[in-house]
Amino acid sequence: MTDASSAPRWPGSVALVLASSTGGVGQHVRSIARGLTEAGASVLVCGPAATQDQFDFTGVGARFTPVEIPASPTPADARAVAALRRALADPPVDVVHAHGLRAGLVAVLARPAAPLVVTWHNAVLAGGLRGTLSRLAERIVARNVRVALGASADLVERAAALGAADARLAPVAAPALPAPRRRRAAVRAEFGVTAARPLIVSVGRLHPQKRYDILVDAAARWRTRQPAPLVVIAGSGPAYLPLAARISTTRAPVTLLGHRTDVADLLGAADLAVVTSDWEARQLFAQEALGAGVPLVATAVGGLPELVGDAAVLVPAGDVDAVDAAVRGLLDDEARRADLGRRGAARAATWPTEADTTGALVDLYAELTPEHSAGTR
Repeated sequence: MTDASSAPRWPGSVALVLASSTGGVGQHVRSIARGLTEAGASVLVCGPAATQDQFDFTGVGARFTPVEIPASPTPADARAVAALRRALADPPVDVVHAHGLRAGLVAVLARPAAPLVVTWHNAVLAGGLRGTLSRLAERIVARNVRVALGASADLVERAAALGAADARLAPVAAPALPAPRRRRAAVRAEFGVTAARPLIVSVGRLHPQKRYDILVDAAARWRTRQPAPLVVIAGSGPAYLPLAARISTTRAPVTLLGHRTDVADLLGAADLAVVTSDWEARQLFAQEALGAGVPLVATAVGGLPELVGDAAVLVPAGDVDAVDAAVRGLLDDEARRADLGRRGAARAATWPTEADTTGALVDLYAELTPEHSAGTR
């Protein structure tokens, strides 16, 4: 693992480009903006103004220029391309690094003079016209980048299959969670959960990909348990209203918490963490849960199996029966929960840190800009 004393330095300039984000991608860009600044780089972040409001890139030493790149293609993309082209030219940067397919496509169309790196953070799951357009964008991006980075092995394989000349793995490290600010009992009291009642936590954007409908349907079956566990889901997003209606219809013991900044507190109070996504790379909440020693049930999709190994219970995606059985089995087996908690913490200790992630990017940027490589390892 990299520590501050051995961190490589790179005195070049990089533009980090992202589209609309309220979660993992924005957190990752903030993390590497901080790390790259500390490594001596000049960092410019280009993205929607709302991302600066939420993630405060300037607060970690980066400059910020608003470039409105929405989550889905719109006619306004032409304005985003023009805005990014202006941002990259004054002053010129040495490397352009876009995060996500939407930002990658806008960066490709802006035709930067500097080497272009794009990180694949998500797989294309949509069908119909949107899926067709997204897969076309994938191909365009893959064939026009200097280096394609994938947050998980399947994304690297996807980029290479689409024509990327240089595709590499670049695991995204979860930012280190702070210590809980409140005691376990105080957090549980907020939700009216007694010491004997299980508390199940999930954190993520309320989006169809996360399949919280599966978690709600499983939770509805747990109403007859004594005591019935409470499920809390922290996050915001477009699936809020459908999920709220499903919770009401099924009378599931689930509470939607909205956006929370106290994930460490939630995990400190949790008996179990659950991820029900159709696909993930290295989901930040899964990393946070294992790092906190909280037993985890997760879907065996994308990069999750390689991330958690044998330190979590893996279930098929979209299978409410499997989620139900896995959670019941763990709630009924305190010793197994404790064992998984220990395994999770040990597994998390082997993962790349934020410093490791920054160090790998510094090495890559130095490779692409030999004129700035003198201070790197």
